[in-house]
Amino acid sequence: MPRKSAKASSKKRDRSPERVAEILRRLRAAYPDAECALLHRSPWELLVATILSAQCTDARVNMVTPKLFRDFPTPQAMAQATPEAIEEYVKSTGFYRNKAKSIHGAAKRLVEVYGGKLPESMDELLTLPGAARKTANVVLGVAFGKAEGVVVDTHVLRLSNRLGLVNSNDPKKVEQELMQILPRERWIQFSHEMIYHGRQVCDARKPKCEVCTLETLCHSGDKTWSSAGM
Repeated sequence: MPRKSAKASSKKRDRSPERVAEILRRLRAAYPDAECALLHRSPWELLVATILSAQCTDARVNMVTPKLFRDFPTPQAMAQATPEAIEEYVKSTGFYRNKAKSIHGAAKRLVEVYGGKLPESMDELLTLPGAARKTANVVLGVAFGKAEGVVVDTHVLRLSNRLGLVNSNDPKKVEQELMQILPRERWIQFSHEMIYHGRQVCDARKPKCEVCTLETLCHSGDKTWSSAGM
């Protein structure tokens, strides 16, 4: 039997302020220490790690970046390298040629336009090769504490649909919908909490509904267990 799409997985869409507030309360209680899993020591390292994380696990990225940053510790050093040299470090992350090209291009632009310092605005970050809106949101939120949007990765996309907070498989649309219903002061942490929840409990194939802190608020059509009886 074919699996339901994220768009069709929720039986009931409820974005009432009371329900949204309760979801946020439970997520914060369950994951009070949720944070970005990508290891980094600077905004630049976070940018590179986030570019590498596309279609790749954070754990794999964290295995690759220590040697990469040891040999190319600054944007200047990365800009002086070649994309081919960077490729050798990032092959295991997948799509490594495009990623190496983006990292090299971002380093060159940072050096040539911004003096090697990462800009702190969405518009400027989006001019860097490899930095789409999700990447820019990660850097702004984690490195600079600026809530300019909501990070929508695969976990946030899937869970937001399952919970009936959104009804779309388009990350851009999902981000806009979430920005409308979430308090701005929760935009950054919400994504961290949802990512933790997606990894630990709300699995894509077999969600652990029996231990889910959000189970009584969830009406998803692919729940594996219900306290109300299914």
